[in-house]
Amino acid sequence: MLLNFRVANHRSIREEQSLQLNPVYEADRPPGTHWEAVPVAGIFGANAAGKSNVIDALRYMSKMVVDSHRDAEPDEGVTRHPFRLDEAARGEPSWYVVDLLIDGIRYTYGFSVDDEQVVDEWLHSYPHGRKRKIFERSADGLEIGDSQQRRELEAVENITEPNVLFMSLAARSRQHDFRPVYDWFARNLGFSRRGLGDYFRMGGRILEQADRYPELIGLLRAADLGIAECGAERVPFDAERHGRNTTWVTAEVDGRVSRMALRPWIGHHGRDGIVRMDLSEESEGTQALVRQAPLFMGALRRGGTLVVDEIDSSLHPILTARLIGLFQNSTTNPNGAQLIFTSHDASLLGRVGGEEILRRDQVWFVEKNEYGETELFGLADFKPRQEENRERRYLAGSYGGVPYIDDEFANAVAARGDEDGKGDEAERA
Repeated sequence: MLLNFRVANHRSIREEQSLQLNPVYEADRPPGTHWEAVPVAGIFGANAAGKSNVIDALRYMSKMVVDSHRDAEPDEGVTRHPFRLDEAARGEPSWYVVDLLIDGIRYTYGFSVDDEQVVDEWLHSYPHGRKRKIFERSADGLEIGDSQQRRELEAVENITEPNVLFMSLAARSRQHDFRPVYDWFARNLGFSRRGLGDYFRMGGRILEQADRYPELIGLLRAADLGIAECGAERVPFDAERHGRNTTWVTAEVDGRVSRMALRPWIGHHGRDGIVRMDLSEESEGTQALVRQAPLFMGALRRGGTLVVDEIDSSLHPILTARLIGLFQNSTTNPNGAQLIFTSHDASLLGRVGGEEILRRDQVWFVEKNEYGETELFGLADFKPRQEENRERRYLAGSYGGVPYIDDEFANAVAARGDEDGKGDEAERA
């Protein structure tokens, strides 16, 4: 589980910001759980306040860990995105740190980079609650923990370029102390993407095996979309008729191996029974749910951390609340999966069916200060009462993180309207 993520000097984030996921209120803990971190964290804020940049920073860290040894060219520096509204920031390192809990052991891993190289990098573990240094890297070289396979790691050090993370190479050389953290980034941390072609293809496979995903049908029915069934049928593949987003499989037909297209369908109740309609004929909300279902169902089944930017995009608030609720319930989330998301939807701060969608320690806000720097802070900082109407207080500006539109905007709109009116009068004259 992700316990904490810290970042500095990344896009609109200038000073250190921390997304702290340790539980704050024992009374808010989901019933029947003993998780060391909250299962859900929602980040709210105005447009361009930096919500997506918090997500982007974690994505950048993940990509560096998994791919730096492949992406970096010798002597070509490090690709990064420092804060651009302060000249000094461009010359300072960007840094990223995670605290993780993996198989009952806490790990802290972090690194800092400038335009030329990895400046610092370190990995510590805390078995039995005591700090154990696995490695520390600085301008002075690499320090290896006492119990490490020193000879093998020294060999890895010799082939590690200045612009490549030591973690990337050490883990791939089968150093067992590195694998838990590396594998968390590579296998247990997932991100939603804006390009939905892959989701559509995965959605077809999900619908073909709909009986294995009863949660999906439950969600579709709960959204009151008039959906009774879903599935996918196989039809002969036609390159002209089926686009690049079509899911296709190979199958043996009359002794020959052929390519078959999967035609996803949604069943609705009609006067004469169930009517099957192509998924492409459904609303954007239904399509969005089916496209994203593999991500949500996969995370819930195997555990790990799923990060979704703009979770409410194309989805009805009740449906979004239901998806969040799956992570709050130990029955539907037996492996302690986590969901981190951004949203503009203030209704997610309220209740559905009398139940809170998000607990007090699961809500975060971002806003920019006068210098254009993103600041991240938790609802728990305001010490809210459990019974207070958080949606209303957020919209009223009690917590910050809401857009401020001053009188100049309204006056400009009014002035424009007056000009248009005068123009119409001139034309009539």
